[in-house]
Amino acid sequence: MKIGILTGGGDAPGLNGIIEASARVLLENGCEVVGIRDGFEGIFKGRVMPLNREAILNAHSQAGTLLGTSNRSSTAGREAEFVASYKKLGLEGLIVCGGDGTFAALAPLAGDVKIIGVPKTIDNDLRGTDITFGYDTACAVVSESVDALRFTADAHSRVFVIEAMGRTAGWIALGGGLASYADAILIPERPFSRPDLKQYILRRQAEGRRGLTLVVSEGAFAQAESASVAFAVDAPQAERYGGMSFSLSRWIEKETGWESRHVVLGHLQRSRHPTTTDRFLTLAMGLEAARMAMEKSWGHAVVYRQGLVQRAPLADFMGGPRLVTPDHRWVKMAQALGTYI
Repeated sequence: MKIGILTGGGDAPGLNGIIEASARVLLENGCEVVGIRDGFEGIFKGRVMPLNREAILNAHSQAGTLLGTSNRSSTAGREAEFVASYKKLGLEGLIVCGGDGTFAALAPLAGDVKIIGVPKTIDNDLRGTDITFGYDTACAVVSESVDALRFTADAHSRVFVIEAMGRTAGWIALGGGLASYADAILIPERPFSRPDLKQYILRRQAEGRRGLTLVVSEGAFAQAESASVAFAVDAPQAERYGGMSFSLSRWIEKETGWESRHVVLGHLQRSRHPTTTDRFLTLAMGLEAARMAMEKSWGHAVVYRQGLVQRAPLADFMGGPRLVTPDHRWVKMAQALGTYI
């Protein structure tokens, strides 16, 4: 068998773990493995690389993806070209690591392009799986940043507003903020009240707190307002959110008199080497994806549900992002700690 591996969309810690684990299993079983360079563009332009043992050795410990990726290319309007280019590669099928956009673009081609899906996003908002690889690493970046900034907040008697990724889903801010015992967590699913947040900060100030740390999703917003758009690009997801931490820190200083600073973590959440948890997850998922390819279980994906790596139809990922529910146990845990959320 000749199997291709493709990574699409934004990069995520653990992508190289999927590549190494699946390729090693396939190679051990006599398969030929090739990597598709730069997502869909690698198909269109025939850019591939052999994934032999030397090429993949110890890739699992590295951030990014050794294949390259892209979130600006689509199959829309180019379906016939994509299928023709794919067939020239002589592949039995593809192992595809991507998000809902990647799988939605490939769904109409299911009759011609055989794929095994591996759900991927640091945002942890894909339906059909309990957790996505890269999420734990992104949360680690947030929590470690809050831990560090708390010292300088106390040293200078300041409020720090730390901005995490999360357009419509607040999983990273919630997970990272909860793990670091942040004083406030603001997420898109729970528009905050400016008067309530102001009173919360003033109460903490009156209690003698020297500093506070707030974690906010880039897509968080106040009641009766909307998310802040930083700029737009020529991509399927055109609007890029940002600026929330800056505007909120200025508002806090103006309304409370408490000196405030902001920190945008941005792509640091993607670029950290994967945590041990993400390494275990990608090892197990990559191994299972390779088995599925050898069994020709096309049209399915490897997911994590109820503590186990399992198989599921690709269609399970469709239907919009998985959001933080109002009564989620993590929300209740934060409230029990006295965190503003």
